[in-house]
This record gives sequence, structure tokens and C-alpha cells, in this order.
Amino acid sequence: MVKGEKKGTKRGATSGRCDKRIVNELKRAFAYNLFYQQGKPVETATLTDLYMAVAYTVRDRMQHLFINSVENLMEKKIRVVSYLSAEFLMGPYLKNNLCNLGLLEEVEQALRETGLDLEEIADAEPEPGLGNGGLGRLAACYLDSLSTLQIPAIGYGIRYEHGMFHQVIEDGWQRELSDQWLHYGNPWEIKKPDVCYSIGFGGRTEQYTDDAGRFRVRWLPARMVNAVAYDTPIPGYRVNNVNLLRLWSAEAVDSFDFEEFNIGDYYGAIEEKVKAENITKVLYPNDEQYQGKRLRLEQQYFFVSASLQDMIRIHLFKNRDLTNFHETFAVQLNDTHPAVAIPELMRLLMDEYAMGWDEAWEITTKTMSYTNHTLLPEAMEKWPLELFGSLLPRHLEIIYEINYRFLEDVKARFPEDNERLSRMSLIDESGGRHVRMANLACVGSHAINGVAALHTDLLRRHTLRDFEEMWPGKVKNVTNGVTPRRWMLVANPRLSALISEAIGDQWIKDLSQLKKLEPLADDPAFRDKWRKVQEANKAEAAKKAGASGIKVDPSSMFDVQVKRIHEYKRQHLNVLHIITLYNRIKESPSLDITPRTFIFGGKAAPGYFMAKLIIKLINSVAEVVNNDPDVQDRLKVIFIQNYNVKTGHIVYPMADLSEQISLAGKEASGTGNMKFSMNGALTIGTLDGANVEIREEVGAENFFLFGLRVEEVMSLKAQGYDPMVYYNSDPELKQVIDLIDSGHFSKGDRGLFRPLVESLKYHDEYMLFADYRPYIECQEEVSRAYMDQAYWTRMSILNSARMGKFSSDRSIGEYAQKIWHVEPQPVELKFSKVPEEGLVLRPKTI
Repeated sequence: MVKGEKKGTKRGATSGRCDKRIVNELKRAFAYNLFYQQGKPVETATLTDLYMAVAYTVRDRMQHLFINSVENLMEKKIRVVSYLSAEFLMGPYLKNNLCNLGLLEEVEQALRETGLDLEEIADAEPEPGLGNGGLGRLAACYLDSLSTLQIPAIGYGIRYEHGMFHQVIEDGWQRELSDQWLHYGNPWEIKKPDVCYSIGFGGRTEQYTDDAGRFRVRWLPARMVNAVAYDTPIPGYRVNNVNLLRLWSAEAVDSFDFEEFNIGDYYGAIEEKVKAENITKVLYPNDEQYQGKRLRLEQQYFFVSASLQDMIRIHLFKNRDLTNFHETFAVQLNDTHPAVAIPELMRLLMDEYAMGWDEAWEITTKTMSYTNHTLLPEAMEKWPLELFGSLLPRHLEIIYEINYRFLEDVKARFPEDNERLSRMSLIDESGGRHVRMANLACVGSHAINGVAALHTDLLRRHTLRDFEEMWPGKVKNVTNGVTPRRWMLVANPRLSALISEAIGDQWIKDLSQLKKLEPLADDPAFRDKWRKVQEANKAEAAKKAGASGIKVDPSSMFDVQVKRIHEYKRQHLNVLHIITLYNRIKESPSLDITPRTFIFGGKAAPGYFMAKLIIKLINSVAEVVNNDPDVQDRLKVIFIQNYNVKTGHIVYPMADLSEQISLAGKEASGTGNMKFSMNGALTIGTLDGANVEIREEVGAENFFLFGLRVEEVMSLKAQGYDPMVYYNSDPELKQVIDLIDSGHFSKGDRGLFRPLVESLKYHDEYMLFADYRPYIECQEEVSRAYMDQAYWTRMSILNSARMGKFSSDRSIGEYAQKIWHVEPQPVELKFSKVPEEGLVLRPKTI
């Protein structure tokens, strides 16, 4: 709590307009769940017990909305969006659900009257580690918007037992620990043991002729596991629609071998259970070794097969056959991880439901659409042919057939163009044979989309040029967006309250309404209120940092870069700027500079050495800079360990400057850039990803631009980029690199950062040296602007005011219109509790 705020109005959360009847009902329900679900009286309950009781209370109030949504789905002919994603980085549920249900003030009041504090209880919620970064967080934002826009949808994914690793920093290095998010259970999910499907692996195929004389193929898997559904309701904002997140957990078909146990083979008795559960044990197992690769492919096929079997069951609940399956479901492949859905749907339609190839292919392509999320060649997923065939032999046969037919079409369209055939083939014949999952997704989908205007343009002109020429118009653009419910209403309640006070609250569902703030940017009184909100957010963050032993000056500029650690995202370019300022202070200790607190956060993939070395460099520079008496707290460097959505609730509202400094042409879109700008942070960035569109929207004068353009990057590389030219011609750059190489930041160990230094000096794949001087000069412009707080605040207001385009509601609206061809389906609330006439039994369940 910040000085001057009363406990009951912390962070602008409540207005005091509570429905007393609902408050009393919530108090009774909370007491009931604490006593009967947790088995605790309030006097001995832990914070976790209290959180669980509140969560069950809120979930119960979603159930009648969810049941009504299911009833609506079953009674009407509706096309449902199925969003297949290997990641769903949902973040903490409690406060987001309270905001969407309109119960935040009532629950806060009910707890206050019980002598409890909602903020403390919400802090006890563990975060589901079901994603790594932007891909999973985008999926979560889209589920929120699908519900809010009243579009029926199911998110399908994996219920990872341990999820993304828990990051700790020891001696400056990242160390990975298991994520224990399920240790106390997950009160938001409901296990559905009756929604269970058999998933096969390995084995062989055999050909036969069926009773009608048709040629058929059957797959005889060597191993089977069960996929069991866990359902989490996803409410929309102030609507009756509640959609579904259905995650699959792997279980053994026979979890205990009694005979093996009786003869003393105790491990053998549970061996199948262990093997099966390994499939959903960890998000993204390290795939440097063969077993890791195999497990990742098992994970992808496991959740895709279960999801498609589930969709077929739901479809047949209302339809006689599968000829119109594509009219019931629109399947969105979130990157290539679920691309095996294409041969799997073909297998199910042909092998299990006796459909012919042509009909099955038409249904499959009309059902599937594919979102591409990367321009990096190494991120274009490929599977060794031997591995793929040993695990999914029938699917490889189907892929061969798809490829044969497809390449015949390519030959007809582009005769005698063998190089094109080689590029477009689903099988990569170079350097060992591989299945190209991106090519498979392109061929088997009726639509492909990029996630930012620049990204889509580069896909059309370069990465997917062959497919765009084969099917002009197939590659579309849908720029990413983020949900303002979580990233403003939940994360930044002070700012949300100020905006609603000024322009009303319609912006929460229609972010374009923020445009109404533009005239207020020139109102000194409103600018003062805006600045005080930012100061309060920074003071709160500084207080939390102080509790961890880190002294932070809240009046300094909070310069923030939080994202996955990767060389192309160029966290080390940010570090070069810090060292440049450090060197200037050391040369002139009385130098007048703008005080800055540099804040980093993000995880490196466990097997990515250079990214882990960058984390070590950040922390090593922090140790030196933060403890050098010459610096006098004018510079502070902080690395937030285990950065996640919950931490993001603090980081995005407190930021003054957002670092979006990837090399142009490498970032597909980015969504952190949107979250920062929505909350009033100014951006320093390159013309990469969605930065291009953000700059167009907020105005070039309100965006700090630097760096090479995409065309310049390509031209420079084509000419033969030599980083040593920049190193030798820029004394400050040379001084910075030499200081790192000297061991100054590694306690004299000159070898520690040598791999990073040599990579930059002799390769510099992501052209830090070329962008160094423009970056430093742009940062000087940032410092000058920050010293004029009236000017800075005006730019901050205009950044927020012009971010309407970047709501995930707009993105989902475009998907619905351009790709899925679906309409909103408002749910009529037929009953609020169990119907008085009793339950109507149905033969099947959803």
C-alpha cells in the first residue's frame, strides 16, 4: 500500500457501490468452502487455504454461466473455434475472473467484513506455468477476447504437471527448478474422467480390404496412453458467455500391474504409469538429445489427437456423420506445434470413419487455419524422418501422400522448376531427411496468417513466398493484440480508475474509446493526475524491491526490458548502453545524467548457452554498477528472477521506458510492447514486428526510433557485414567491449564472457555493433525528454490514448471475419442455479 491510500481503496480497486445481498451470500459461500472444501476454521487457515476457499466460491458462480453456454452450444447450429496451442500462459485467475464477472468490489467487501484482505489472498495464488512467453500469453488473451466477444470457443492444450521451470539466480547464473504450481491443487479446473481418449504411438500399419471392397489401412500402435480432460471455465467481461479451456493429462491405460508387483518387481508394476505420465510432466523438455525430441513430438501428437477426437464426439452429438465437420469447428493452429493435426484428422476421417481421400482432404483443409509466429529459420519446426516414422508411422504415410499430390499440383502450376519443388516439399531432403511442419501447416490449411503487418509482408516476400505465389491471398495479416482486462484493469487499477473517471468505462470492452483521452493530454490538471498515478505505481514497486533488499529510487527513470532471453531480442545491446553510461561516470564522476533504474526479466531456454551467458552478464554488470561509489545510485541494474504474468502486473504499470530493441526483421510481432504502451510507457525501439504499427498509431513524435531498417539489414548482410569495422571506428564501443573482455565484470576472469565477446566481434549475427551508436544517441534523446516531465507525461497519455488497435478484441474480430467465418452467439441466462424442476439427464456429456 502506498502512503496516502486507505486500505479499502487500495490501488483504486473499489468504489464502495456493493450489493449487500451478494456480499452476504459470498461471505456464507466463503465460510462453507473454507470449512467443507479445505477443512479449516478461519482461525487456523493458511493464506493458501483462504485463497482456495475464495477461488472455489468464485468458480461456483461461474458454473451456471458455463452450463448455460453449453446449453446454447448444443441447442443451436454454431461453428465453434478450437484454438490448439502447446502453451496457454493464463496467469493468476482470481482477480481476472472477479473483474470479468463484475464481482471484484463485492468479494473485496465480503472479505473485508470477514477481517481479510483480497490483495494478500490474491498474492497467495500460484501461477500456472503452462507457457514460456508471448505464444502462450497471446493464446490466453485470445481466450479472454473470444468469451468477451461472445464467440463460442474451446482452447485445447496440455496440462503440464510442472510447466515452465522455476528460475532462480545463483551467483548471477540462471538455475532451473521444477515448477510446483499444482502442489496445492488447482481450484479453477474440474477433472472430467469420462472425457477420455486413447492415444497410440509407434507400431506398424497394415493394408486390407473392407467389407465393401474398399482399400483401407489400419494403424496397429505398439503403445497406448489415455488422455483425460481437465476443464477450466473462461468468462467474458460482463457477458453471460463462458468458454472452455480443456487441457489434457496423460494417464496409463493400466496404471498398476498386480502380477509384476506380486513377484517383487515393484518398479515394473508401475512402469507404464511412469512412462505415460512423462508425456505431460514438463513443458518443453530439453530437446538437444534424441529422447527429448521424441518426448516433444509425443506431447504434440498426444494433445492434438485427443482434441480432434473430442471435437468429433461433440460434432456427432448433434450430427449424423462427419461430412459437415468443418461447419461445426474452425481449428486454429497456434504455430507449428499442433500441425500434426492435419494428418491426424485425415487418419481419423479415413481410417476410423471410412471416408475417401478427396472428401477427407476437403474437410481437413476447410477446418484448419495456421498462424505463423516466426521468421527465424531455426524456429521453423522440423522432425527427423526416422523419429517421426517410428513414433507415427501411419501419419508419415499420409504426409507422403499429401506431399505427392501437392507437388503434382506445383509441377502443373510451375513446370520445370525443380528448386521450387525442393523448397515447397513437405520433406526436407538436405542434411538428413526431415518433415517440415511449417510447410505441412501451409498446405493443409485454408488460411495462413502473420501476426503483424511487417511480419506478414516478410512472410509473403520471403519466408512463405512460394506458398503465396501458389495461392495468392492465402497469407493474411492479423496483428496481435492483448486484453485490456488483464493488462490494464487488473494490472493497473489506479490508471484504469483515472481513465474511467475521465471518459467512462466503455473503453474496457472497446479500447478505441481511449481516443477520448487525447484532448486531456494538454490539460495540466489531468497530466498531474496521470503523473501521480505513475508515481504511485513506481513507489509501490520500489517498496516491494526494498523488501527484497534492493534500494530503488522511484524518481529515477524505470527503463524496462522483460521478455524471453534470446540473442535476437538483444538484451546485451541494452547492457552495452549501461556500460557506456558507467564508463562516462567513471571518467567524469560529477557528470550530470538522468538517473535510471534498468530492469530486466526473462528466462533462457535450458540448453541455450549464449542466452544464459547474457543473464550472467546482466547480473555481473549489476554487481559492479550497483556497488560502485562513483555511481552514487544514478544507475541501478536489477534482474527480476522467475519473471511471469504475476510479476508483469507490477512491471507494466511502473515502467517509464519500454525497450523493444530486436534487430529489424527478427521479431514477428511482440505483445509486451503493446502492454507497456497501453499503460503509458514510452517505447525505444527498432522498426521490427508490431513496433512499426505502434509507431504509426501513437505518432512518430511519441516513439524513440533507432536502428537499421529491414532492407538495410538485408543489404548489409549481402555486402558482407563486418562487425570489426564498427568496433575499430567507435572508441566508446571498443571501450565497452574491451572492458567486458578484460574481466572487469567477472572478478578478473577474462575467459568468462569471451564466448559472447568473440561472437560479437567476429560474427554479430544480430548486428549490435551496427546499431550501437544510433541506440546510444537515441537514449540520449530519451534522457533529455524525461527531464521535462510535463512533455514526457503528455507523450505518455497519447501513447495510451492511441493504443485502441492493439486490443485482442480487435484481433479476434479480424480472425472471426477473415478466417473463421463465425458470428457472436450471446447466451441467454435461462437459470442461475440448479433448475427447480430438477436435472434433465442426457446420454452424453460435453
